[in-house]
Amino acid sequence: MHFLVSSVVCSVLVSVLLKLAPRRGIDIAQAVTWNYLAASVLSLLLLKPSLQSLRGGHAPWPALLGLAVALPGIFLVLARAVREAGIVRSDVAQRLSLLLSLGAAFVLFGEHANGWKLAGLGLGLLAIVGVSARSGEATVAAPGGWRWLLAVWVGFALIDVLLKQVALSGTPATAALLASFAIAFVLMLGWQLQRHFGGRSRLGARNLGFGLLLGALNFGNILFYVRAHQALPHSPATIFAGMNIGVVCLGALVGIFAFGETTSRWNRIGLGLAVIAIALIARGAAG
Repeated sequence: MHFLVSSVVCSVLVSVLLKLAPRRGIDIAQAVTWNYLAASVLSLLLLKPSLQSLRGGHAPWPALLGLAVALPGIFLVLARAVREAGIVRSDVAQRLSLLLSLGAAFVLFGEHANGWKLAGLGLGLLAIVGVSARSGEATVAAPGGWRWLLAVWVGFALIDVLLKQVALSGTPATAALLASFAIAFVLMLGWQLQRHFGGRSRLGARNLGFGLLLGALNFGNILFYVRAHQALPHSPATIFAGMNIGVVCLGALVGIFAFGETTSRWNRIGLGLAVIAIALIARGAAG
């Protein structure tokens, strides 16, 4: 269980760093770039993936390239959502992306839809409405913040669909992650060099250090989540529910008590519905 707790903490700390970045004068695009350098190196050293599967003709390169673009893209979107709408609602939107992932699993991958999953899907849609509602206070969300929450919701679901395509190809997850991280780093580095030499944003050591810390936490979230599944191989639904509910609840506590984010009654109702929806979907996944 300590692996699961560590994964939850790392996930919420990523949101905390994204919240702090503007206050520290961090160029978030540079930080995201160095984040993928850290994630690539840590994946290579700690996961030690076999890259043989990537050399064959069946390697899912379209999906891997899609991930290499979508992963840094969603990081930038999440950073904007945290700044505009706060940690509380951004973390809920991120975790409720599983609703779109579930819908895609029904339509694209032939997954069985049972009553628990459908009930969770229905409650989750209501939760999205509640979480996205504005309270009218500037500390909750800037005007238009709901658009970034929607982008987080759709973006993380897209990543989940791409990961499912990779899994169906038979490519080991560790090799796929390393390839996606490395390509994402190369693409982002090219962009940062263009910005640097174009005089738009000079590369700085401060952004490098912040990005490496961000990458360590991002990788820690993934590593501990994998370790939790390995420690409890017969309880995938428990790990799934614990991870998502844990992030929603801890993110809410940190956002409210550490950053003074305010929530409306509708936001709190949406938060509660989100927890129930995740639990129902996990119950359905358990069969």
